[in-house]
Amino acid sequence: MTIKRDAKTLMAGIAVFIAVYYMPIDAPRFDGAVHEALALTRWYAREHVLLCLVPAFFIAGAISIFVSQASVMKYLGAGAPKAMAYGVASVSGTVLAVCSCTVLPLFAGIYGMGAGIGPATAFLYSGPAINALAIILTARVLGPDIGLARAIGAIVFSVVIGLLMHLFFRREQQERQAAATMPTEETRPLYQTGLTFLSMVAILVFANWGGGGTGFFATVHGLKWWLVGLGGTGLGTVLVIWYGLPWWKPFVVAGASIVAGLWPGGPVASFTGASAIFAWAVATEEGELGEWFEASWGFAKQILPLLLAGVLVAGLLLGRPGFEGLIPSGWIANLVGGNSLGANLFAAVSGAFMYFATLTEVPILEGLLGSGMGKGPALTLLLAGPAVSLPSILVLRTIMGGRKTSVFIALVVVLSAITGFIFGNLV
Repeated sequence: MTIKRDAKTLMAGIAVFIAVYYMPIDAPRFDGAVHEALALTRWYAREHVLLCLVPAFFIAGAISIFVSQASVMKYLGAGAPKAMAYGVASVSGTVLAVCSCTVLPLFAGIYGMGAGIGPATAFLYSGPAINALAIILTARVLGPDIGLARAIGAIVFSVVIGLLMHLFFRREQQERQAAATMPTEETRPLYQTGLTFLSMVAILVFANWGGGGTGFFATVHGLKWWLVGLGGTGLGTVLVIWYGLPWWKPFVVAGASIVAGLWPGGPVASFTGASAIFAWAVATEEGELGEWFEASWGFAKQILPLLLAGVLVAGLLLGRPGFEGLIPSGWIANLVGGNSLGANLFAAVSGAFMYFATLTEVPILEGLLGSGMGKGPALTLLLAGPAVSLPSILVLRTIMGGRKTSVFIALVVVLSAITGFIFGNLV
Protein backbone atom coordinates (compact mmCIF):
# COMPACT_ATOMS: atom_id res chain seq x y z
CA MET A 1 0.00 0.00 0.00
CA THR A 2 2.81 2.40 0.91
CA ILE A 3 4.67 1.59 -2.35
CA LYS A 4 1.54 2.24 -4.41
CA ARG A 5 0.88 5.48 -2.59
CA ASP A 6 4.48 6.62 -3.05
CA ALA A 7 4.31 5.68 -6.76
CA LYS A 8 1.20 7.81 -7.22
CA THR A 9 2.84 10.70 -5.40
CA LEU A 10 5.94 10.35 -7.58
CA MET A 11 3.92 10.28 -10.81
CA ALA A 12 1.91 13.31 -9.70
CA GLY A 13 5.11 15.15 -8.85
CA ILE A 14 6.62 14.31 -12.25
CA ALA A 15 3.47 15.50 -14.03
CA VAL A 16 3.51 18.79 -12.12
CA PHE A 17 7.23 19.26 -12.83
CA ILE A 18 6.76 18.67 -16.57
CA ALA A 19 3.82 21.08 -16.65
CA VAL A 20 5.87 23.76 -14.89
CA TYR A 21 9.00 23.07 -16.98
CA TYR A 22 7.16 23.50 -20.28
CA MET A 23 4.84 26.26 -19.10
CA PRO A 24 4.31 28.58 -22.12
CA ILE A 25 5.17 31.82 -20.36
CA ASP A 26 4.86 34.90 -22.60
CA ALA A 27 2.51 33.10 -25.01
CA PRO A 28 -0.38 35.58 -25.43
CA ARG A 29 -3.17 33.04 -24.95
CA PHE A 30 -1.55 31.49 -21.86
CA ASP A 31 -0.83 34.86 -20.26
CA GLY A 32 -4.38 35.98 -21.06
CA ALA A 33 -5.81 32.79 -19.56
CA VAL A 34 -3.80 33.27 -16.35
CA HIS A 35 -5.10 36.83 -16.14
CA GLU A 36 -8.68 35.62 -16.64
CA ALA A 37 -8.26 32.92 -13.99
CA LEU A 38 -7.06 35.46 -11.44
CA ALA A 39 -9.69 38.01 -12.49
CA LEU A 40 -12.52 35.47 -12.17
CA THR A 41 -11.25 34.32 -8.77
CA ARG A 42 -10.98 37.93 -7.55
CA TRP A 43 -14.50 38.67 -8.77
CA TYR A 44 -15.79 35.50 -7.11
CA ALA A 45 -14.09 36.40 -3.82
CA ARG A 46 -15.52 39.92 -3.87
CA GLU A 47 -19.05 39.07 -4.93
CA HIS A 48 -19.90 35.49 -4.05
CA VAL A 49 -17.80 34.77 -0.99
CA LEU A 50 -18.92 37.90 0.85
CA LEU A 51 -22.57 38.04 -0.21
CA CYS A 52 -23.39 34.38 -0.94
CA LEU A 53 -21.11 31.99 0.88
CA VAL A 54 -20.78 33.78 4.23
CA PRO A 55 -24.57 33.77 4.83
CA ALA A 56 -24.76 30.22 3.44
CA PHE A 57 -22.11 28.99 5.88
CA PHE A 58 -24.04 30.48 8.80
CA ILE A 59 -27.28 28.88 7.56
CA ALA A 60 -25.55 25.50 7.14
CA GLY A 61 -24.10 25.75 10.65
CA ALA A 62 -27.52 26.68 12.01
CA ILE A 63 -29.06 23.64 10.34
CA SER A 64 -26.63 21.36 12.16
CA ILE A 65 -27.12 23.07 15.55
CA PHE A 66 -30.62 24.57 15.71
CA VAL A 67 -32.58 22.03 13.63
CA SER A 68 -33.26 18.73 15.35
CA GLN A 69 -32.44 15.50 13.59
CA ALA A 70 -36.05 14.50 14.19
CA SER A 71 -37.28 17.28 11.90
CA VAL A 72 -34.81 16.46 9.13
CA MET A 73 -35.68 12.77 9.27
CA LYS A 74 -39.39 13.55 9.35
CA TYR A 75 -39.44 15.78 6.28
CA LEU A 76 -36.34 14.80 4.27
CA GLY A 77 -35.21 11.43 5.63
CA ALA A 78 -35.02 8.28 3.53
CA GLY A 79 -38.16 6.98 5.23
CA ALA A 80 -40.22 10.17 4.81
CA PRO A 81 -43.23 10.13 2.44
CA LYS A 82 -41.83 10.81 -1.03
CA ALA A 83 -44.40 13.47 -1.95
CA MET A 84 -43.57 15.46 1.17
CA ALA A 85 -39.79 14.91 1.00
CA TYR A 86 -39.36 15.89 -2.64
CA GLY A 87 -41.91 18.67 -2.36
CA VAL A 88 -40.07 20.23 0.59
CA ALA A 89 -36.69 19.79 -1.14
CA SER A 90 -37.72 21.36 -4.44
CA VAL A 91 -39.66 24.22 -2.85
CA SER A 92 -36.78 25.03 -0.50
CA GLY A 93 -34.37 25.20 -3.39
CA THR A 94 -36.74 27.39 -5.39
CA VAL A 95 -37.05 29.91 -2.54
CA LEU A 96 -33.28 30.16 -2.09
CA ALA A 97 -32.44 30.44 -5.83
CA VAL A 98 -28.67 30.37 -5.24
CA CYS A 99 -25.76 29.44 -7.53
CA SER A 100 -24.20 25.97 -7.75
CA CYS A 101 -21.52 26.89 -5.19
CA THR A 102 -23.67 28.69 -2.62
CA VAL A 103 -26.05 25.72 -2.34
CA LEU A 104 -23.19 23.41 -1.25
CA PRO A 105 -22.99 24.39 2.44
CA LEU A 106 -26.77 24.09 2.70
CA PHE A 107 -26.71 20.68 1.03
CA ALA A 108 -23.90 19.56 3.35
CA GLY A 109 -25.95 20.70 6.33
CA ILE A 110 -29.15 18.79 5.54
CA TYR A 111 -27.31 15.71 4.22
CA GLY A 112 -25.11 15.58 7.31
CA MET A 113 -28.19 15.77 9.52
CA GLY A 114 -29.66 12.63 7.98
CA ALA A 115 -31.59 13.75 4.89
CA GLY A 116 -32.01 10.97 2.34
CA ILE A 117 -29.79 11.08 -0.73
CA GLY A 118 -32.86 11.52 -2.96
CA PRO A 119 -34.42 14.59 -1.29
CA ALA A 120 -30.96 16.04 -0.60
CA THR A 121 -29.90 15.88 -4.27
CA ALA A 122 -33.33 17.19 -5.35
CA PHE A 123 -32.56 20.21 -3.17
CA LEU A 124 -29.02 20.33 -4.54
CA TYR A 125 -30.28 20.59 -8.13
CA SER A 126 -33.30 22.81 -7.54
CA GLY A 127 -31.41 25.55 -5.66
CA PRO A 128 -29.33 26.79 -8.62
CA ALA A 129 -31.59 25.57 -11.44
CA ILE A 130 -35.01 26.89 -10.43
CA ASN A 131 -34.53 30.65 -10.28
CA ALA A 132 -37.65 32.67 -11.10
CA LEU A 133 -35.78 35.79 -12.21
CA ALA A 134 -33.35 33.77 -14.36
CA ILE A 135 -36.21 31.93 -16.04
CA ILE A 136 -38.06 35.20 -16.78
CA LEU A 137 -34.87 36.76 -18.14
CA THR A 138 -34.29 33.66 -20.28
CA ALA A 139 -37.77 33.94 -21.80
CA ARG A 140 -37.34 37.65 -22.58
CA VAL A 141 -33.84 37.45 -24.03
CA LEU A 142 -33.66 33.98 -25.59
CA GLY A 143 -37.32 33.45 -26.39
CA PRO A 144 -40.46 32.22 -24.56
CA ASP A 145 -40.02 28.69 -25.89
CA ILE A 146 -36.58 28.26 -24.26
CA GLY A 147 -37.77 30.03 -21.10
CA LEU A 148 -40.78 27.73 -20.69
CA ALA A 149 -38.74 24.62 -21.50
CA ARG A 150 -36.13 25.65 -18.95
CA ALA A 151 -38.75 26.16 -16.23
CA ILE A 152 -40.48 22.82 -16.85
CA GLY A 153 -37.21 20.92 -17.30
CA ALA A 154 -35.63 22.26 -14.11
CA ILE A 155 -38.67 21.45 -11.96
CA VAL A 156 -39.01 17.93 -13.39
CA PHE A 157 -35.25 17.29 -13.19
CA SER A 158 -35.04 18.11 -9.48
CA VAL A 159 -37.55 15.36 -8.68
CA VAL A 160 -36.37 12.82 -11.28
CA ILE A 161 -32.70 13.14 -10.31
CA GLY A 162 -33.59 12.78 -6.64
CA LEU A 163 -35.72 9.68 -7.26
CA LEU A 164 -33.01 8.06 -9.40
CA MET A 165 -30.32 8.80 -6.80
CA HIS A 166 -32.54 7.18 -4.17
CA LEU A 167 -33.07 4.18 -6.45
CA PHE A 168 -29.37 3.71 -7.24
CA PHE A 169 -28.24 4.03 -3.62
CA ARG A 170 -31.25 2.63 -1.77
CA ARG A 171 -29.22 -0.13 -0.10
CA GLU A 172 -26.71 2.35 1.28
CA GLN A 173 -29.59 4.54 2.43
CA GLN A 174 -31.17 1.63 4.27
CA GLU A 175 -27.87 0.88 6.01
CA ARG A 176 -27.36 4.54 6.83
CA GLN A 177 -30.86 4.78 8.24
CA ALA A 178 -30.42 1.61 10.32
CA ALA A 179 -27.09 2.84 11.73
CA ALA A 180 -28.46 6.27 12.65
CA THR A 181 -29.25 6.92 16.29
CA MET A 182 -32.83 7.60 17.22
CA PRO A 183 -33.40 11.33 16.68
CA THR A 184 -34.43 13.49 19.57
CA GLU A 185 -37.57 15.60 19.49
CA GLU A 186 -37.64 19.35 19.01
CA THR A 187 -36.28 21.29 22.00
CA ARG A 188 -37.53 24.64 20.68
CA PRO A 189 -40.95 25.53 19.23
CA LEU A 190 -41.10 25.25 15.46
CA TYR A 191 -42.13 28.88 14.98
CA GLN A 192 -38.97 30.07 16.73
CA THR A 193 -36.72 27.97 14.51
CA GLY A 194 -38.74 29.00 11.47
CA LEU A 195 -38.40 32.73 12.16
CA THR A 196 -34.67 32.32 12.80
CA PHE A 197 -34.12 30.72 9.42
CA LEU A 198 -36.52 33.10 7.70
CA SER A 199 -34.32 36.01 8.84
CA MET A 200 -31.13 34.34 7.59
CA VAL A 201 -32.68 33.30 4.28
CA ALA A 202 -33.96 36.86 3.78
CA ILE A 203 -30.40 38.16 4.22
CA LEU A 204 -29.04 35.63 1.72
CA VAL A 205 -31.75 36.13 -0.90
CA PHE A 206 -31.97 39.93 -0.85
CA ALA A 207 -28.22 40.54 -0.60
CA ASN A 208 -27.87 38.65 -3.90
CA TRP A 209 -30.98 40.00 -5.64
CA GLY A 210 -30.00 40.78 -9.22
CA GLY A 211 -30.75 43.94 -11.11
CA GLY A 212 -32.43 42.29 -14.10
CA GLY A 213 -36.13 42.44 -14.80
CA THR A 214 -38.81 45.09 -14.40
CA GLY A 215 -41.81 45.70 -12.18
CA PHE A 216 -41.70 43.70 -8.96
CA PHE A 217 -38.13 42.47 -9.47
CA ALA A 218 -36.84 45.98 -10.18
CA THR A 219 -38.68 47.36 -7.14
CA VAL A 220 -37.19 44.72 -4.86
CA HIS A 221 -33.73 45.40 -6.28
CA GLY A 222 -34.09 49.07 -5.40
CA LEU A 223 -34.98 48.13 -1.82
CA LYS A 224 -32.60 45.17 -1.48
CA TRP A 225 -30.26 46.65 1.14
CA TRP A 226 -33.16 47.92 3.24
CA LEU A 227 -34.60 44.40 3.13
CA VAL A 228 -31.21 42.94 4.09
CA GLY A 229 -31.13 45.33 7.04
CA LEU A 230 -34.64 44.26 8.01
CA GLY A 231 -33.56 40.62 7.90
CA GLY A 232 -30.52 41.42 10.05
CA THR A 233 -32.69 43.25 12.56
CA GLY A 234 -35.02 40.29 12.75
CA LEU A 235 -32.12 37.88 13.24
CA GLY A 236 -30.60 39.99 16.01
CA THR A 237 -33.99 40.23 17.75
CA VAL A 238 -34.69 36.50 17.78
CA LEU A 239 -31.14 35.68 18.90
CA VAL A 240 -31.51 38.03 21.89
CA ILE A 241 -34.98 36.83 22.87
CA TRP A 242 -34.71 33.08 22.27
CA TYR A 243 -31.00 32.20 22.15
CA GLY A 244 -29.52 34.31 24.94
CA LEU A 245 -27.36 36.66 22.87
CA PRO A 246 -26.51 39.75 24.99
CA TRP A 247 -28.75 42.65 23.97
CA TRP A 248 -25.87 45.01 23.23
CA LYS A 249 -24.14 42.82 20.63
CA PRO A 250 -26.66 43.44 17.81
CA PHE A 251 -26.10 47.17 18.32
CA VAL A 252 -22.35 46.64 17.92
CA VAL A 253 -23.02 44.72 14.69
CA ALA A 254 -25.27 47.53 13.43
CA GLY A 255 -22.63 50.11 14.34
CA ALA A 256 -19.97 48.17 12.46
CA SER A 257 -22.26 48.02 9.43
CA ILE A 258 -22.75 51.80 9.46
CA VAL A 259 -19.06 52.57 9.92
CA ALA A 260 -17.97 50.09 7.23
CA GLY A 261 -20.58 51.55 4.86
CA LEU A 262 -18.77 54.88 4.95
CA TRP A 263 -15.83 53.31 3.09
CA PRO A 264 -15.71 53.28 -0.73
CA GLY A 265 -17.13 49.76 -0.85
CA GLY A 266 -20.56 51.06 0.12
CA PRO A 267 -23.24 48.41 0.84
CA VAL A 268 -20.84 45.50 0.22
CA ALA A 269 -18.35 46.94 2.71
CA SER A 270 -21.21 47.49 5.15
CA PHE A 271 -22.36 43.90 4.74
CA THR A 272 -18.80 42.61 5.19
CA GLY A 273 -18.21 44.64 8.34
CA ALA A 274 -21.49 43.48 9.85
CA SER A 275 -20.69 39.84 8.98
CA ALA A 276 -17.26 40.02 10.61
CA ILE A 277 -18.55 41.54 13.86
CA PHE A 278 -21.52 39.16 13.88
CA ALA A 279 -19.10 36.23 13.65
CA TRP A 280 -17.26 37.63 16.68
CA ALA A 281 -20.56 38.14 18.52
CA VAL A 282 -21.60 34.48 18.30
CA ALA A 283 -18.09 32.98 18.49
CA THR A 284 -17.53 34.53 21.94
CA GLU A 285 -20.70 32.97 23.38
CA GLU A 286 -21.07 29.64 25.15
CA GLY A 287 -23.57 26.90 24.36
CA GLU A 288 -25.60 26.84 21.15
CA LEU A 289 -24.31 30.13 19.77
CA GLY A 290 -20.67 29.15 20.16
CA GLU A 291 -21.39 25.74 18.64
CA TRP A 292 -23.14 27.52 15.74
CA PHE A 293 -20.01 29.47 14.91
CA GLU A 294 -17.82 26.35 15.18
CA ALA A 295 -20.13 24.42 12.82
CA SER A 296 -20.21 27.31 10.33
CA TRP A 297 -16.42 27.64 10.47
CA GLY A 298 -16.11 23.90 9.88
CA PHE A 299 -18.15 24.15 6.67
CA ALA A 300 -16.07 27.13 5.54
CA LYS A 301 -12.78 25.25 6.04
CA GLN A 302 -14.08 22.23 4.18
CA ILE A 303 -15.69 23.97 1.22
CA LEU A 304 -14.10 27.36 0.53
CA PRO A 305 -10.55 26.27 -0.48
CA LEU A 306 -11.90 23.77 -3.01
CA LEU A 307 -14.33 26.32 -4.43
CA LEU A 308 -11.63 28.92 -4.97
CA ALA A 309 -9.36 26.32 -6.57
CA GLY A 310 -12.18 25.23 -8.86
CA VAL A 311 -13.01 28.80 -9.89
CA LEU A 312 -9.32 29.42 -10.64
CA VAL A 313 -9.15 26.36 -12.94
CA ALA A 314 -12.49 27.21 -14.60
CA GLY A 315 -11.24 30.73 -15.32
CA LEU A 316 -7.96 29.41 -16.70
CA LEU A 317 -9.71 27.06 -19.12
CA LEU A 318 -12.80 29.02 -20.10
CA GLY A 319 -12.20 32.62 -19.01
CA ARG A 320 -14.96 35.06 -18.09
CA PRO A 321 -18.01 36.19 -20.09
CA GLY A 322 -16.60 38.11 -23.04
CA PHE A 323 -13.00 36.99 -22.38
CA GLU A 324 -11.31 33.77 -23.44
CA GLY A 325 -9.23 31.30 -21.45
CA LEU A 326 -7.06 28.51 -22.82
CA ILE A 327 -10.02 27.01 -24.70
CA PRO A 328 -11.12 29.35 -27.54
CA SER A 329 -14.82 30.20 -27.37
CA GLY A 330 -14.99 29.60 -31.14
CA TRP A 331 -14.28 25.91 -30.58
CA ILE A 332 -17.26 25.64 -28.25
CA ALA A 333 -19.51 27.58 -30.62
CA ASN A 334 -18.60 25.22 -33.50
CA LEU A 335 -19.14 22.09 -31.41
CA VAL A 336 -22.63 23.13 -30.25
CA GLY A 337 -23.90 24.18 -33.67
CA GLY A 338 -27.11 22.51 -34.84
CA ASN A 339 -29.24 20.16 -32.74
CA SER A 340 -27.47 16.82 -33.04
CA LEU A 341 -27.18 14.46 -30.09
CA GLY A 342 -23.42 15.01 -30.09
CA ALA A 343 -23.83 18.79 -29.90
CA ASN A 344 -26.24 18.42 -26.99
CA LEU A 345 -23.97 16.00 -25.19
CA PHE A 346 -21.01 18.33 -25.59
CA ALA A 347 -23.12 21.25 -24.32
CA ALA A 348 -24.13 19.19 -21.27
CA VAL A 349 -20.57 18.10 -20.44
CA SER A 350 -19.03 21.53 -20.97
CA GLY A 351 -21.88 23.16 -19.04
CA ALA A 352 -21.32 20.80 -16.13
CA PHE A 353 -17.73 22.02 -15.77
CA MET A 354 -18.25 25.71 -16.53
CA TYR A 355 -18.97 28.11 -13.68
CA PHE A 356 -22.06 30.30 -14.14
CA ALA A 357 -22.79 33.02 -11.64
CA THR A 358 -26.51 33.68 -11.23
CA LEU A 359 -28.02 35.23 -14.40
CA THR A 360 -24.71 35.28 -16.33
CA GLU A 361 -25.72 32.21 -18.34
CA VAL A 362 -28.29 34.27 -20.29
CA PRO A 363 -25.92 36.79 -21.95
CA ILE A 364 -23.37 34.00 -22.55
CA LEU A 365 -25.97 31.94 -24.39
CA GLU A 366 -27.21 34.99 -26.28
CA GLY A 367 -23.72 35.34 -27.74
CA LEU A 368 -23.42 31.62 -28.49
CA LEU A 369 -26.82 31.56 -30.25
CA GLY A 370 -25.66 34.48 -32.35
CA SER A 371 -22.59 32.41 -33.28
CA GLY A 372 -24.68 29.52 -34.57
CA MET A 373 -25.52 27.50 -31.46
CA GLY A 374 -28.69 25.42 -31.82
CA LYS A 375 -31.68 25.91 -29.54
CA GLY A 376 -31.39 22.34 -28.29
CA PRO A 377 -27.81 22.71 -26.99
CA ALA A 378 -28.79 26.12 -25.58
CA LEU A 379 -31.50 24.50 -23.45
CA THR A 380 -29.09 21.71 -22.52
CA LEU A 381 -26.56 24.25 -21.27
CA LEU A 382 -29.28 26.05 -19.29
CA LEU A 383 -30.31 22.83 -17.57
CA ALA A 384 -26.81 21.54 -16.82
CA GLY A 385 -24.68 24.67 -16.45
CA PRO A 386 -26.21 26.59 -13.53
CA ALA A 387 -26.84 23.41 -11.53
CA VAL A 388 -23.25 22.10 -11.36
CA SER A 389 -19.74 23.35 -12.04
CA LEU A 390 -16.14 22.26 -11.62
CA PRO A 391 -15.87 24.00 -8.21
CA SER A 392 -19.06 22.33 -6.97
CA ILE A 393 -17.93 18.91 -8.24
CA LEU A 394 -14.71 19.16 -6.22
CA VAL A 395 -16.68 19.97 -3.07
CA LEU A 396 -19.43 17.38 -3.61
CA ARG A 397 -16.82 14.64 -3.73
CA THR A 398 -15.79 15.48 -0.15
CA ILE A 399 -19.41 15.58 1.05
CA MET A 400 -21.01 12.48 -0.42
CA GLY A 401 -18.10 10.58 -1.96
CA GLY A 402 -16.82 10.09 -5.48
CA ARG A 403 -19.35 7.46 -6.56
CA LYS A 404 -22.48 9.42 -5.64
CA THR A 405 -20.98 12.60 -7.09
CA SER A 406 -20.20 10.83 -10.38
CA VAL A 407 -23.73 9.44 -10.64
CA PHE A 408 -25.28 12.83 -9.83
CA ILE A 409 -23.19 14.58 -12.49
CA ALA A 410 -23.93 11.81 -15.01
CA LEU A 411 -27.68 12.17 -14.40
CA VAL A 412 -27.53 15.93 -14.89
CA VAL A 413 -25.50 15.54 -18.11
CA VAL A 414 -27.56 12.72 -19.65
CA LEU A 415 -30.99 14.13 -18.79
CA SER A 416 -29.98 17.60 -20.00
CA ALA A 417 -28.59 16.27 -23.29
CA ILE A 418 -31.66 14.12 -24.03
CA THR A 419 -34.06 16.95 -23.17
CA GLY A 420 -32.14 19.44 -25.29
CA PHE A 421 -32.00 16.99 -28.21
CA ILE A 422 -35.76 16.43 -28.11
CA PHE A 423 -36.47 20.16 -27.72
CA GLY A 424 -34.12 21.12 -30.53
CA ASN A 425 -35.78 18.75 -32.96
CA LEU A 426 -39.31 19.81 -31.94
CA VAL A 427 -38.70 23.53 -32.45
